[in-house]
Amino acid sequence: MSVKSFIVPKLAQRMLSKKRLDKQRAQFERTRMKAGADHLVEFFHDPTDPYSQLLEKVLPDFQNKYDVNLAIHLVSPPDDGAAPEREKLKDYAKMDAMRLAKKARIDFQIQDNAPAENTSVADARREELGHYLGGMLYYGGEWYWGLDRLHYLEIRLADLGLERTGAADTAIYTPPIVPTGRGNTGAELHWYLSFRSPYTAIVPDRVKKLADAYSADLRLRFVLPMVMRGLPVPPAKKKYIPLDTAREARRLGVPFGKVLDPVGKPVELGYSLIPWARAQGRDYEYVQNWLKAVWSEGIDAGRPKGLRKIVERAGLVWNEAKDVLGNNDWRAEAEANQKEMMEHGIWGVPSFRVGDTVTWGQDRLWVVEHALQKLESKS
Repeated sequence: MSVKSFIVPKLAQRMLSKKRLDKQRAQFERTRMKAGADHLVEFFHDPTDPYSQLLEKVLPDFQNKYDVNLAIHLVSPPDDGAAPEREKLKDYAKMDAMRLAKKARIDFQIQDNAPAENTSVADARREELGHYLGGMLYYGGEWYWGLDRLHYLEIRLADLGLERTGAADTAIYTPPIVPTGRGNTGAELHWYLSFRSPYTAIVPDRVKKLADAYSADLRLRFVLPMVMRGLPVPPAKKKYIPLDTAREARRLGVPFGKVLDPVGKPVELGYSLIPWARAQGRDYEYVQNWLKAVWSEGIDAGRPKGLRKIVERAGLVWNEAKDVLGNNDWRAEAEANQKEMMEHGIWGVPSFRVGDTVTWGQDRLWVVEHALQKLESKS
């Protein structure tokens, strides 16, 4: 074991822990009270962003519900580093925001707005606090993206006793945990995944349960991580995504946080065994155990000892795996998966497809379930 593989996972586990988060929150509140400051929530609003528009739509209800001050900052769209596929993002965001509004039962129409002007001060404030997107709420050291993460802020404010008298006990919107039903579809459920994606790491159990609930054939479609495809990942994004994933993992009861970044060789070695595992009917078990080992146990998947542990946990034979390990046959499959994903308007993972329904994000499995339910109703 290298010094890096010994130290880094422990540091990551500490940084992403609930204990650290609670300490940070308590310190913020002590400092705020000492200064005699009000509870201030800051909204960084990009008027061109459908997700930001949707969040803006529910903020009057939010203000009526909680005794906080709300500051609204108009900001620019993210730069190319944070939005490498800008045109695809525009199209997808419009479709997905409308789908989300319908799910949340919010009367909403997207406005074709021009970018905000004179945003330099607000942009600087957003950057100073450590973010890059619009549609973000900020309170006391933490970021909350759009309608999807608003419920976390609501829980935090409620814990502080900031709910107004007579306010509803339920959150404005809480993403559902699927599956919620069962059926028999015989459909193919395509799961586009990356071994370096934190969000991918917390979805395997749920996507498998969903496939099993609707008798769907789960197809694992691995792609190279963005950074290994030459796409930039800004520092603020590198920081925010693991923190957000840890928050989601805690809500879902999924182990996460003791991480050893697998970029480069570990990913390539890991991918080299997927077709072999598939041939033995154990590709899901292999991928599930690989992600768990790297993202919640800090196992070094770039070394034989770590890989052996993963392989054997998946019910596979290490001596057979060694004969296959390190081949390059997987590269053509990864490229084909990437091409297909892009053709469907998606460029990131985890993403999912059932027939013509395509969605992106571990928090969009309810979209997949709706697609499976439609197939069930037609059968």
